[in-house]
Amino acid sequence: MKGQPVKSIKLVFLLSLVLTMVIGSLAFVPTLKAAGDGSASSPYTVSQAIANQSNTLKTVQGYVTGQPTAASTVVTSNYPSDYAIALADASGEAATSKMIYVQVPSSYRSQFGLQSNPGLKDTKVKVTGYLTAYFTHPGVKNVTLMETGGGGTPSDPPPAADTGSYYDSAQGKTGAALKSALHNIIDDHTEISYDAVWDALRHTDEDPNNKNNVILLYTGRSQSKTTNGGGVNDWNREHVWAKSHGDFGTAMGPGTDLHHLRATDVSVNSSRGNLDFDNGGTENSEAKGNYSDSDSWEPRDAVKGDVARMIFYMAVRYEGDSGEPDLEMNNNVNNGSAPYIGKMSVLLQWNDQDPVDSMERHRNDVIYNDYQHNRNPFIDHPEYADVIWQ
Repeated sequence: MKGQPVKSIKLVFLLSLVLTMVIGSLAFVPTLKAAGDGSASSPYTVSQAIANQSNTLKTVQGYVTGQPTAASTVVTSNYPSDYAIALADASGEAATSKMIYVQVPSSYRSQFGLQSNPGLKDTKVKVTGYLTAYFTHPGVKNVTLMETGGGGTPSDPPPAADTGSYYDSAQGKTGAALKSALHNIIDDHTEISYDAVWDALRHTDEDPNNKNNVILLYTGRSQSKTTNGGGVNDWNREHVWAKSHGDFGTAMGPGTDLHHLRATDVSVNSSRGNLDFDNGGTENSEAKGNYSDSDSWEPRDAVKGDVARMIFYMAVRYEGDSGEPDLEMNNNVNNGSAPYIGKMSVLLQWNDQDPVDSMERHRNDVIYNDYQHNRNPFIDHPEYADVIWQ
């Protein structure tokens, strides 16, 4: 009986030692628990962001756990794309219910996409965007800023062009307010005649590897600048927003707006006709990678985003003022002569799928500097599309 207190003391000591070791091991698991107000200097935790899906602009901080591919699926290796990341308050979190899904805009995919940067997993990231569902799961969309670590220098994407204060009046706006602000910025451009479009396209669509040629939109073929016309294998002027959709023809204004006019093969242009845009159909025999059916046209993958951003431009530039048509996107095909083009949902997907490339940026600069003196906002800021239409 006299030895019992000694055994009890030893047992208590051993339990205390085990508890200390467990607590100590937990200390090595990075976590983020301090609540913030959602500002850049005091970001929300992931749990706060999950609880506040109010479509408001907030900053969220968390650890990268993987890439979401469905509402309850986050992959942690062999990442299929750079389009999304999942964040959690604890590094190594496995429960998707404790994660928030972040839609990575095209301008940040080279720095924050997991296919390109698999080592980003378990890194602390701070994201500013709108708290709204993504993959029908608590999310952050229409992201405006991403950075690594607890602060430091933001990883801003390189600017497409030095646009100075061009978009100042659009800052902080969303939805219809942003659409209106952009319209006012790009409205009243310098117009050119339809005949002048020929020479303009020789400049805007020039092959960067052969100054004597232009690149044809749907085929991707490099062809002599002088082979324009109406003959077989000539190139002509394609209205990406089909001119019958709003019945504006080739009149100065929408009919000659270089931001949606492209050099295309004559017969391929004819095959596209005035079809709306959608996925699917039969592959075009001359322009491989392009598909069509009775009511829609699907361009090749390399220009899907180009097409989408041209359509976005037209839907913002032409709002029915000054005697111009009011052009809008919808989710239909077979729009005929109505001033609509679809499908909006597919075009938004193409904008994400095919990021802005150097040829688009160059084309935007040439139109701005040498011809119309207005820009396509969706080439400078492709994220604007989701902010307006989603």
